[in-house]
Amino acid sequence: MEAVTKDKLIEDLKVVAQDVEELLKATANQTGEKITAARARAQESLRSAQVRLTAAGDEMTAQVRAAADAADSYVHDNPWQAVGIAAGVAFLIGYLIGRR
Repeated sequence: MEAVTKDKLIEDLKVVAQDVEELLKATANQTGEKITAARARAQESLRSAQVRLTAAGDEMTAQVRAAADAADSYVHDNPWQAVGIAAGVAFLIGYLIGRR
């Protein structure tokens, strides 16, 4: 469930980043001290969010790679157990589908 939460968070941050980017473009011609300060804060927040998104994506990619490597190693070290597990899962799926 943690991965789903991370995926949702990343997706939400992407939407926020897009919204901030659109806001910055829309207010590009606005002047004034408060607008300038708000735009500067928004730009910094956007940069920070983009860096965090990139880092989170890299971390998730590394985790997926590590899981795939572990599965690959397990299958190479225990080929008959892997075949048995796959057959058991296939049987279970077939059984569940056949009940409907």
